[in-house]
Amino acid sequence: MTRKIELPPKKERHKLFGSVEPGLKLKPTEKEKMPDLQNTKKDFLFTIDAVGISNVKQPIIIESELEPNQQTTIATFKMTSKISYDAKGTNMSRFTEQLETYRQNGGFILSIKNLYDFTKELAERLKQKDASIEVTFPWFYERKGPSSQLTGLNHSEAKLTVHYEEGIGFSSSASLTCAVTTLCPCSKEISEYSAHNQRGYVTMNVEFTEDYHEEVDWKKALLEAAETNASAMIHPVLKRPDEKMVTETAYENPRFVEDMVRLVAADLYELSFVKAFQVECRNEESIHLHDAIASLSYRK
Repeated sequence: MTRKIELPPKKERHKLFGSVEPGLKLKPTEKEKMPDLQNTKKDFLFTIDAVGISNVKQPIIIESELEPNQQTTIATFKMTSKISYDAKGTNMSRFTEQLETYRQNGGFILSIKNLYDFTKELAERLKQKDASIEVTFPWFYERKGPSSQLTGLNHSEAKLTVHYEEGIGFSSSASLTCAVTTLCPCSKEISEYSAHNQRGYVTMNVEFTEDYHEEVDWKKALLEAAETNASAMIHPVLKRPDEKMVTETAYENPRFVEDMVRLVAADLYELSFVKAFQVECRNEESIHLHDAIASLSYRK
């Protein structure tokens, strides 16, 4: 039989579970009268390279050369700045204040130009000589089945980073991780029938040239560098004629992880707006419990 409960008033229930009456409050409540520990000036031994906030989630607006041409997604922000040895701390609230200013002004439209403006304004708000912002987000793009032309959405993990320093200027870089299909050349060579394949993940980290202003969509360019060098692309919607074409394409284009990083690197080398890059491929092996990996770096 269920026990009947006589509930005390809510305030009494709170006391039952540990709440106490407010104590005597003697410290000032006006901002001007409160001690400001963060802005204490003294010799604190070391300059800090980066201090700020991370794991801040906000909606952003992305423009893309691939459909959908404009999309809203959720981004994760990291914002930092240096502080010198004679400053105890930074003003943490000013990072989120800066982000909120952009959100209220029509939404945060992600572009290199906007990030240039953002980081310079952030440094000024912090009263520092530098500021950095890193924005990580899923980017969606339409993909058609090769035979049926039926569409669906794929997505890749993207990151855009901008650094500003007074007297030096701006630097920017990006990263894209996308999924591809790879078919094992060795398996194809030695087997009487077929060959094993796997899902591979290609990660490309690139540094942009100083004169790059997104005349070319970096997201599309990096995606093409990975997908066009793979055994086959990943598709969200495949009918039987599509599946036949995809599996045959993979069989005709076998790739080791070593092949992938070299081929992708060649495409990145040809991009005029990229001055340095790092490429990694990781295959989730279908006949092993381990992954196969390869990576290379190059500076033009």
